[in-house]
Amino acid sequence: MTKVLTQGLLCLLFCAAAVMAADKNVFDFTLNSIDGSPTPLGSFKGKVVMLVNVASRCGFTPQYSALEAIYEKYKDRGFVIVGIPANNFGAQEPGSNQEIKTFCTTKYKVSFPMMSKVSVKGDDITPLYQFLTDKSANPKTGGEIQWNFTKFLVGPDGRIITRFEPDVTPDSPQVVAAIEKALNDLKR
Repeated sequence: MTKVLTQGLLCLLFCAAAVMAADKNVFDFTLNSIDGSPTPLGSFKGKVVMLVNVASRCGFTPQYSALEAIYEKYKDRGFVIVGIPANNFGAQEPGSNQEIKTFCTTKYKVSFPMMSKVSVKGDDITPLYQFLTDKSANPKTGGEIQWNFTKFLVGPDGRIITRFEPDVTPDSPQVVAAIEKALNDLKR
């Protein structure tokens, strides 16, 4: 009897955990802004969001220009980019949050929200990136981050729409088409 009861409770806990994980979305997470203030991603609910792990000393760093350009082009339609610095690849983001902020605003005139530096892979991966890369929660877009400037497009409900690898530039036809489709779906 005890064995059956234990198995039943374990099954119930597993099912509850699976249901809770299935309901989770990007807007359930909080990151700190580049200035250190807690920033619930839920504050972007109702907008189309692009999450990008960024680095200041990477071959893809010039993508900041295209990121800023598409942010400026679409922000009034409900689009936001969230830059998330990470130092996981080749130590290409070694600076402090203040140094990162100064670099981005001075060199690339970045005006989109920037978060504090986090880890996007490894033992110290931040919970947001644990979720983004979880293949069971996100079978189409999950998988380990391979390099800086991986982009996740998120719908107004916090669900991941698609993922773009670093070599796909923010102003490429497929990224622009995905942003425009998501923004057009916002109007409905």
